[in-house]
Amino acid sequence: MGQWERFLGPYKQAVDELKVKFRGMRSQFSAEGTTSPIEFVTGRVKPLASIYDKSFEKGIPFEPSEQLARELQDIAGIRIMCQFVDDITTVVNLIRQRDDLRVIEEKDYITHKKPSGYRSYHMIAEYPVETVSGKKTVLVEIQIRTLAMNFWASIEHSLNYKYKGDFPEEIKLRLKRAAEAAFQLDEEMSSIRYEIQEAQAYFSENKEAQNPKIREERERE
Repeated sequence: MGQWERFLGPYKQAVDELKVKFRGMRSQFSAEGTTSPIEFVTGRVKPLASIYDKSFEKGIPFEPSEQLARELQDIAGIRIMCQFVDDITTVVNLIRQRDDLRVIEEKDYITHKKPSGYRSYHMIAEYPVETVSGKKTVLVEIQIRTLAMNFWASIEHSLNYKYKGDFPEEIKLRLKRAAEAAFQLDEEMSSIRYEIQEAQAYFSENKEAQNPKIREERERE
């Protein structure tokens, strides 16, 4: 096993475990007949190429070390998507209450958006994983955002890679406009969230009612 594989192993384990746990939260809401604030969850360990770029930017030696683990807080990343802006606050509070991780930093880029127009809620947490060598605590970045925010961020990330952060003025202006349009969409959807959720619940109930296998399971319960 190489040194990078050993170094990144606990981060991969943390991502895998937290994806299961946060997806489990979504299932628990559904089991209780309550609308979940979590739409879906993704996660990743930062690729070596991105770790190299970030370490070069920060002036840190590109090698597995405690300094690298301390300075690069987003080697392990979890992304939680919500349908509505208000759901983000709910998810943030649920994470704060958890006993299996410790939140050490929060950045609210929704109330205080970045100059580019970027919006998201970031939390940095310490998360312990059990390894064959003992307990290892790693830093995990948790991003909570709406689907519209995520769509915009994905496009901006791709363009940033293309232009190396030096956007043409026209593209920069269009991105800002798009960010505001995405946020207005979120606000409009929030204003009719109860109608949307009623429609979604009605759709789910009718789909189940039309499926004989699901109906049989319900009757057994």
